Amino acid sequence: MPDKNHSIASWHCGLFMHMPCMGSLDVLEDALIGVDTHGTIVSVLTPADADYRDTRQTAQNSAILHQMSTRQLMIPGMTDLHIHAPQWPQRGMALHLPLQDWLQQYTFPLEARYDDLDFARRVYTSLVKTLLANGTTTAMYFATLHEEATELLASTCLELGQRAYVGRVAMDDPGQCPDDYRDADAEAALAASERSIRAIRGLDGNGAARVKPVVTPRFIPSCTSELLNGLGELATRHQCHVQTHCSESDWEHGYVQQRLGKNDTQALADFGLLGRHTVLAHANFISDHDMQLIREAGSGIAHCPLSNSYFADSVFPLRRALEKSLRIGLGTDVAGGHSASIFNACQHAVASSRLLESGVDTRVPREQRGQSDARIDFLEAFHLATAGGADVLNSPTGSFEVGRQFDALLIDLDKPGNPLDEFHHASNWENLLGCIVHNVQPCNIETVWVDGRALSPLIRTPAGTI
Repeated sequence: MPDKNHSIASWHCGLFMHMPCMGSLDVLEDALIGVDTHGTIVSVLTPADADYRDTRQTAQNSAILHQMSTRQLMIPGMTDLHIHAPQWPQRGMALHLPLQDWLQQYTFPLEARYDDLDFARRVYTSLVKTLLANGTTTAMYFATLHEEATELLASTCLELGQRAYVGRVAMDDPGQCPDDYRDADAEAALAASERSIRAIRGLDGNGAARVKPVVTPRFIPSCTSELLNGLGELATRHQCHVQTHCSESDWEHGYVQQRLGKNDTQALADFGLLGRHTVLAHANFISDHDMQLIREAGSGIAHCPLSNSYFADSVFPLRRALEKSLRIGLGTDVAGGHSASIFNACQHAVASSRLLESGVDTRVPREQRGQSDARIDFLEAFHLATAGGADVLNSPTGSFEVGRQFDALLIDLDKPGNPLDEFHHASNWENLLGCIVHNVQPCNIETVWVDGRALSPLIRTPAGTI
């Protein structure tokens, strides 16, 4: 039974699937989950519990029971650990270019436009609604260096109900940043970043801190050492999350080694930017020593398999990182990744791990072509997208356990736009979940909940033209 100190706002009854721990899918059949007025799960009952029937009947009589059909089930909401919000209009554009050219020719000019708040509002509304419709209940965003537009992104997430981590981008190195899109100097960047932290925390309606500020050095090449040191101190002083790119590509990894004489991971640690609330995007070229530093710091990695295909020049050694007990979740990396779906990220994570294991050059003998035991499966990818990503952020989400927040997706298998007919042939629950992870479309996501609040009416309203 729920704690007497909690007031139940809703009960949900039906089939639930989650994976709190790597390696074991937990299926709750005909379960009854109680959610309080704060969106917290306070009770999980199964038909084997003595008070199940009475509780269900009382909830039904009180009109606070949501009963799923036999063609519906719930899974936890998805967590996306790496999104460039201002790049939303750029997705799929110029992905044939090397990273540094893509940034200079396309990305920086686009991001410079976000001093136009009308433009920013159209883009951010479209982005957040689309992500929610794709099942992303928690998102970690790079914004731009514009304070007002960064605050607007945070307020848009708050208004539409998404759990979000939003960072004003800091970048001050004139050698790597365009003159019309960079901070004037380290002092100006630090002052603006601190104002942004205070503004996001002070947003009306953000008393529960559903939207959190993030200290965001774009990456080491775009920041002077003075700025990086200052951002480390700022993150410590304000107890903020930190996000940045780490050893993403040959070019970026090599640049840091040449400039600082060390890998990104060690450099970030020396700047005070590596800690329990740090999220490192990509990390493709990290060494075993880097992995040890990341694990000891408690930091997490945002694995972005789709964008890695375009810009990383490598495949992230996911299996090796998992075996070393690193915290890892998934990221779409919009717009280096052209898909807004974390389900797609799951698919690409599986595919890229298999390519790493089997190798790709047919001129090399099969036994010499790849890295043995590198693959993951869809269950492991599902864990990374839910409980794994939540763990990286130290967020009380990602599973249907008492004490967690009710962030959930109601999956409907019978939608005309995408009937998941494989359900009829699924021999077990794992096969059904595999069908969902590999084939689900936004039309199958009937309802999205964040903190116990159903968001569907908001997110299905047309977002307008960018």
